[in-house]
Amino acid sequence: MKVAYFVHDLADAAVRKRVAMFRAAGASITLFGFRRTPAAPSEVAGLKTVDLGQTLDGRLGHRAMAVARRLLDHRSWAGALAGHDVFMARQLEMLPLAAQARARHAPGARLVYELLDVHRSMLAPGPRGAAMRLVERALLSRVDSIVVSSPAFEREYLARWQPRHPTTILVENKVFGAAAQEVKLVPGPATAPPWRIGWFGVIRCRRSLEALRRLALALPGQVEIDIRGVRANTELGPFDDIVSATPGLRFHGRYQSPEDLAAIYGQVHFTWAIDFFEAGLNSTWLLPNRLYEGGLHGVPSIALDGVETAAWLQARQAGLMLKEPLEETLIAAMAGMTPDRYQELRRGAEAIPRAAVLADEAECRRMLERLASARRR
Repeated sequence: MKVAYFVHDLADAAVRKRVAMFRAAGASITLFGFRRTPAAPSEVAGLKTVDLGQTLDGRLGHRAMAVARRLLDHRSWAGALAGHDVFMARQLEMLPLAAQARARHAPGARLVYELLDVHRSMLAPGPRGAAMRLVERALLSRVDSIVVSSPAFEREYLARWQPRHPTTILVENKVFGAAAQEVKLVPGPATAPPWRIGWFGVIRCRRSLEALRRLALALPGQVEIDIRGVRANTELGPFDDIVSATPGLRFHGRYQSPEDLAAIYGQVHFTWAIDFFEAGLNSTWLLPNRLYEGGLHGVPSIALDGVETAAWLQARQAGLMLKEPLEETLIAAMAGMTPDRYQELRRGAEAIPRAAVLADEAECRRMLERLASARRR
């Protein structure tokens, strides 16, 4: 089976994981993508890429113009797409390109929209939000299926704002890769202060940074925070100044997933699974990668009560749930943390079934089969 995959950022670790999942399912992949870095990666998961150019984080208008330019010079990048079975677009900005390529080169193929975030502009009040949803609705009329990473995206967004949407296929952000398949639960750090919280992944939430800063200052020597991943500098303010001025708050840079997961999760007591980047909207609905990564390694997640992440944890009787005002309840919870309470939380995390957090090759094959067989209702 041949898949043409259109992505918004070739350097995104989640793209690497999805490519690996397709290959594990036996698919042949052609990968098209923009990038946020000055130079294109030479390969993604061992696969050569078709570079569509550089776009800028946080600049929706700039990205829209880049897509428009590529729609107009289709012949320069499309290449030999005849015979592909599935055309999949990661995020809305890539859907026009995938739709055009499918229509010109393989009109009988399936068109799939991978909806992994709902940008706040989609729900902006007034004409702007209405116009964005109108564009999305027109594109969805050509789509055979929608991949969602959380059931809340279908329940809270599509069902309400795009009620005539095509079939949705749930593909959670489970860990995948040879290194992950070999993971065995091992004891974490000593069950005693300082309690170490790991905030890993895409670091973009200013309120999380401020809450963790206040925690470190309120409980010096009792709590430490390790931050790892990709920083969204347009959202975080003076990140470096905040980290350097806060004892117990450290940024360690990027990491490789799944290769580095066992090492970094083995150093922390808790996973920070709270996000306010788009509070009440996308942040309320998503199920982040770190939820599954922490679960695979038996690390309890800290979540905000009332959001989809908390519901996922509560269904599995795991996690530490905090209520608003977060800044106060977080300090209280960590000040009152005892070895016995932590061991209780740890047992809950370790009891999460591996199948709930780890994808295997059989799951990859089922995903591909559903994408290839779905037809618009």
